[in-house]
Amino acid sequence: MKLTQVAAIAALLFASYAQAQTVPAEDFAKRPEAWEVSLSPSGTQVALAVPTPDGKETRLEVVDLDTGKSQVMRFGKQQHVSDIVWTADDQLVVSRAELVPFKARPISQGELYTTDVKAKNQDVLFGFVPDMETKRGKRKDHGISVITKVLNNEPGMALVDFTCWDCGEEPDTVIFKVDTHTGVRKEVERSNSLAGFQFDQTGEARLRTTLDENDEPVLYYRREKGSDWTPLPKSIAGRTINSTRFANDNNTAYALVTDALEPAQAYRIDLKAGTRTKLAGNPDIEVNGFMYAGFGGIPFAVTYDAAKPELQYIDPSSEWAQLHAGLMKSFPGEMLSFNSFSRDGNKVLFSVWSDRDVGSYYVYDRKTKKAQNIITAKPWLKADAMAPTRPIEFTNRDGQKLFGFYTAKGTGPKPMIVMAHGGPYYVHDTWGFDNQVQFLASRGYSVLQVNYRGSDGRGEAFARSGFKGWGTILQNDITDGVRWAIEQKLADPQRICSFGASFGGYTALIQPILNPGMYKCAIGYVGVYDLPLMRKTDKNLGQAKRDTRFFDRTLGTDMDALANISPVERVKDLHVPVMLVHGADDKTADFNQYKAMAASLNASGHPAETYVAAGEGHGFVKPENVTELYKRMEAFLNKYIGPDAK
Repeated sequence: MKLTQVAAIAALLFASYAQAQTVPAEDFAKRPEAWEVSLSPSGTQVALAVPTPDGKETRLEVVDLDTGKSQVMRFGKQQHVSDIVWTADDQLVVSRAELVPFKARPISQGELYTTDVKAKNQDVLFGFVPDMETKRGKRKDHGISVITKVLNNEPGMALVDFTCWDCGEEPDTVIFKVDTHTGVRKEVERSNSLAGFQFDQTGEARLRTTLDENDEPVLYYRREKGSDWTPLPKSIAGRTINSTRFANDNNTAYALVTDALEPAQAYRIDLKAGTRTKLAGNPDIEVNGFMYAGFGGIPFAVTYDAAKPELQYIDPSSEWAQLHAGLMKSFPGEMLSFNSFSRDGNKVLFSVWSDRDVGSYYVYDRKTKKAQNIITAKPWLKADAMAPTRPIEFTNRDGQKLFGFYTAKGTGPKPMIVMAHGGPYYVHDTWGFDNQVQFLASRGYSVLQVNYRGSDGRGEAFARSGFKGWGTILQNDITDGVRWAIEQKLADPQRICSFGASFGGYTALIQPILNPGMYKCAIGYVGVYDLPLMRKTDKNLGQAKRDTRFFDRTLGTDMDALANISPVERVKDLHVPVMLVHGADDKTADFNQYKAMAASLNASGHPAETYVAAGEGHGFVKPENVTELYKRMEAFLNKYIGPDAK
């Protein structure tokens, strides 16, 4: 049989398989039924952030678990809300939010609204309210506010962390104690620079982290309630201490700790004694977070997510660990997270999710031993129609172990999309449902994701090992991942394309330049293609000194060296078809990046296929634009590595 006949048969089989399993592109782009869910302290109601059918608003909906009756609340025309916080049985606080690309839900913009469950007495808790003719706006807060702790023993009271956004590069961080019923606030803590505070059960700040002139953490603590701030002893933490939860004695704390640049580990800490006991940890992977034992309880488990998802019970005898393990048995193949609890411990809001399942929320009644489904995020996407995501591990050319993920339906070599995450630093891909990945897999492609050096989840030393490696170290790791996939017969070496957003867009174009013949096409989505231009644009935008230092450390200041690893300067070495996608209002990977790359390709005689979406920024949020992106990607990929490829 001739090679052309083999290729034709393979293409036919590929097309038949993809068409038989096709899920409409629109289904991947649709907003979920709800972005988030929160259980009331009484355990009688749940609050949901629910997008409207047209997607232009996200409203707060409070549902009575017994009757099913609901109360829907709006907080302004075409406004989104997020970060639902119950401050009392009858009172909620939400954040004004915006839809941010590459996030799972709307993201807070730093303004807080308060309301009771009957939609009465709605008010701005923190925010800027403009004057309306002769009526002066009630709030004039120039800054970012976030609920940092609910005071469970004082219904309606909460601590709000507030940072001014027009008070210079190093504004004070102020903590207010706020009555969320009335809006009355009182300053209880202040730092004369940016700071992170962590609080005991009474709401007193006991740990404080600031940054020195080299952007290194500076740790202070109050050894006892009411004492002065003093340096935190290294016997407790040498470099960082985060995710702290205090026990009822307000002395014992549970936290994620590092002493130097190693991955964070979980400890139980005695502040008075200045001692700690290790609870869990992995020398190569940091603990991602805790899982807590009920309303205000201490941890019973830790989670990891930098490699395969993993949960470790640190107190297997805990009733909560046993409950969690029992519920997990009812959802095979899924991860299960406890989200919130009723005050009496009887009701538990939990979510289940997986690589093939966007997720669902349930409320479990410990007395009746029954679970009530609250909502399924995307019921139209059936898990059995999605592709499994397989955690992978390989060794790069420098002998270092790397982790990543491979997603595909079926077995054997497949046309493969190499999809690098953005950042590139302090970001990492995780096991879970990804709309882009699943869309590509539904079309018969496999998807490779590599957590290259510089990625998050493995400690500061691993992140720093990728500094100044945009076009070298990081790309070598991705290339080594591609070669590994070929060796493992997971990828058809004649059908590989690169795709990614932001730094991933940069990678999509630099990979074919650095690896001639490895790729057949490239799709750059809101990418950075001219690194010297990026540095100049950042400075023009008034980049803060700390941000400038970060880019100096991670990217470098040698403009000639940056130009040499910029796709816009290397088009003579780019010998594959290119598709460029950008939002016309992108201020992160400035729209000039797209224009420069498109112009360079035009000048070289190899113009790109292009798609520019008006009104979109650094990634698309409108479902119709996401759908159009998916359809154009599908046609482009089919032409070069899919069923239409020659």
